[in-house]
Amino acid sequence: MLSTVNIVQRYGKRVLFDKISITLDGGKRYGLIGANGAGKSTFLKILAGQIEPTDGSVQIQPGLKLGVLGQDHYAFEEFSLKDTVLYGNKKLYEAQKEKEKLYMEGDFEDEKVNERLGELEMICADEDPMYESDVKIEKLLEALGFDVATHDDLMSSLTGGDKVKVLLAQVLFLQPDILLLDEPTNSLDIETISWLERELKRHEGVMIVISHDRHFINNVVTHILDLDFQNIREFTGTYDDWYIAANLIAKQAETDHAKASKEKEELEKFIARFSANASKAKQATSRQKQLDKLDIEEIKLSSRRDPSIMFKPHRDLGNEILEVSNLAKAYDDLQVFTDISFKVNAPEKIAIIGGNGVGKTTLLEIIMDKLKADSGSFNWGQTVTTSYFPQNSTDYVVGTETLYDWIQGHDPKWHIDEIRQCLGRMLFSGEEQSKEVGACSGGEKHRVMLSKMMMDDANYLVMDEPNNHLDLEAIVALGEALHNYKGGVICVSHDRELIDAFANRIIKINKDGSIIDFEGTYEEFIVAHEG
Repeated sequence: MLSTVNIVQRYGKRVLFDKISITLDGGKRYGLIGANGAGKSTFLKILAGQIEPTDGSVQIQPGLKLGVLGQDHYAFEEFSLKDTVLYGNKKLYEAQKEKEKLYMEGDFEDEKVNERLGELEMICADEDPMYESDVKIEKLLEALGFDVATHDDLMSSLTGGDKVKVLLAQVLFLQPDILLLDEPTNSLDIETISWLERELKRHEGVMIVISHDRHFINNVVTHILDLDFQNIREFTGTYDDWYIAANLIAKQAETDHAKASKEKEELEKFIARFSANASKAKQATSRQKQLDKLDIEEIKLSSRRDPSIMFKPHRDLGNEILEVSNLAKAYDDLQVFTDISFKVNAPEKIAIIGGNGVGKTTLLEIIMDKLKADSGSFNWGQTVTTSYFPQNSTDYVVGTETLYDWIQGHDPKWHIDEIRQCLGRMLFSGEEQSKEVGACSGGEKHRVMLSKMMMDDANYLVMDEPNNHLDLEAIVALGEALHNYKGGVICVSHDRELIDAFANRIIKINKDGSIIDFEGTYEEFIVAHEG
């Protein structure tokens, strides 16, 4: 259905792709993975016809519909929600709008007007044979949380996260034969991501998706496209299948002559570590049984390196950690929450979840003294030292200082060698550590922030969407680091695999401002509260 022939992409002397030739088949859902900067988004734009490659060509079977998730969230500001979705089928949208205009303004005694109306009716019938576009649009928007009463509202009235939802509805409305999605889960809450997974698993054509959400990738894809060494290699299975096989290959390369029993022991340890959570013991056993079925010849050694994240508390926590009492906060006429109360006991690791706009970030900003509550109080225990990862970390890591100078600026007593070691753990080489923090990408700034948090040696971590801008390998490493951490954690995240890796308590903030406070893992929470 879709293929590339010798795709080459150069930017000056840098070669991003070197003669990529690949054929993608209908009925397969591909996850495109690769390190930050490998060119995943660029490759998708080449497939979509948005970028011309330096050399080579893209071949699409004639007559197929191509759907691409829009990246410009402000492209439809003067459109209503339902017209934005309808625009997903541009041919149908234009025919319907011209037809409406002719019925409103046309001279029906003019033969040309009647002929044109007939032509437009034929177009509408071809594109929407069951005349159900209005019903489809209504159902899509309702499934994404938009009440029918809002469907005529302008896109300009929506928040960024809600704009993303409408653009998702737009590309799904087309029901394309070839579907290209770049980070479709960005700004979506857990419930919406679950809905999207169900929708995409019904897609019957070719689908290629880029995502840093491991749970999403595992649930949706049937094949992995690994962008590495300036080329793409296809692998059958999920991201977890690929990751285990890739690490097995690396281990075998390290110990070519090791005994079979030794390799088996290392593999068992790796699977246990990768699963991270005791509630996934059955899954780990299942993965071990699948190893014999994996065609590990499909993949080769990767050029990627995993970061090594390690948080070390400087002292143990006491019995009193954090008490939150009757917190309330409103912005103008919008009441975010009215009465949030909970008590934190060592050694809990808490995930804060809930839909967009319920006040998760607001809650963290209040308990970190970045924002004043309207009423209520909070109190940290005397033994607690916190380290904070704000949602807007990219705005925080700024300036002309080098990476190590920026970190040392938070505490002049920190030794430069230790700072360099932490930056090295986050994959910044010696040369890269001397670049200006302001010149870093979003992903690099998040890795700098994590390096700074490793230096903090705090015994309590407060984190707001730390997985944003990180690649899959870094998110896996972060999950392991939080799982192994001896201190306490409060973390806001929509990444279910990350939550699964560390959380033993779930606090969900509901739309009405109430909370569900559940002691247990995220998987146990889902069983108890969402079936």
